Order: sequence, then structure tokens, then C-alpha cells
Amino acid sequence: MADDMDLDVDAPPSPGGGGGGTSGGGGDNRVAAMQTHTKATAVRSIEGWIVLVTNVHEEADEEAIHDMFGEFGEIKNLHLNLDRRSGYVKGYALIEYATLEEARAAIDGANGEKLLDQTVQVDFAFVRPPPGGKHGGGGARGGRGGPARGGRGGRSRSRSPGAGAGAAAGGVKEE
Repeated sequence: MADDMDLDVDAPPSPGGGGGGTSGGGGDNRVAAMQTHTKATAVRSIEGWIVLVTNVHEEADEEAIHDMFGEFGEIKNLHLNLDRRSGYVKGYALIEYATLEEARAAIDGANGEKLLDQTVQVDFAFVRPPPGGKHGGGGARGGRGGPARGGRGGRSRSRSPGAGAGAAAGGVKEE
């Protein structure tokens, strides 16, 4: 019985769909459901799937958002942030659904629809970038070109090919 509970949407599928061949073609459908409009992969938050709604009218309220998005599934949480100075909506809302299917239905059903005469855009709030990225790999080291552990970062930067001669590198000469 505990195994049935573990089959929920807790773990995202492996990239490329290589492992876990027991699901058959269902894995491909799941990966497709996790794809955003920009081909990034949606990531589950700690408690559920968060959908970001942008271009929300400044006079929208929680009831209007709940009415529009409640038809796609049970809303676990709804954040509609207000501007402190004006008291109007800042222009976005965060909606949390329990399952991937509900979140995907909300994205497909409400993206491009009108809410108080304004067209809203809907997509997953948390995504993993599409494979390949801008730099073609090296993602394990983060955004910096240095060593993964850091170490003597200042010294390694001074020895880079673009640092120039000893005067440009702070007067350090190598022998």
C-alpha cells in the first residue's frame, strides 16, 4: 500500500528517458507533459506543481483567479501579490496544484485567455533549462569558468591567457 503512495509525481523522469523501462510509452507522455513552451523541463516544488500567471490585470482579485483556474483542478495555494504603495496587483499570480496533470491542464487551458479584458500567459514557474544550453556543457561547475572547488581563485585567475604580462597581473612573475 505504501508503494502506491510513492508512485505520485515526486521524482522527475531521467533525461532522455533511458532508465526505468517498466513504464513503456507512459514515460514519453510524462516528459511531454513536463515540457514548457520554450522546451524547458518543469520541476516540481516541495509540495506541488507551481504555475506562474503573468499579465494579470491590476484590479484582479483572488476570487477571479480562483474562478478561472479552479476548473482545471484543486488549487492547493494561491499567491496574488499586491503593490504596497498602490494596493493593486503586481501583474502576476502563483498557483499551486497537487498533480502535474492539473498544472498542465491549467497551462494548456488558460494560456492566452482573457481575465478582466487582459490576455494572461501561463507556464510552469520552476523549470530546468533545455538540454544543450548556451555553452554546450560544463553545467556541473556552475556559471563560472574556474575550478569546481574554488581553491586559490585569485591566483588561478591571474594566470589566465588574457591576463597579459606581469604588470597586468599585479606584478607577479612566473619562472
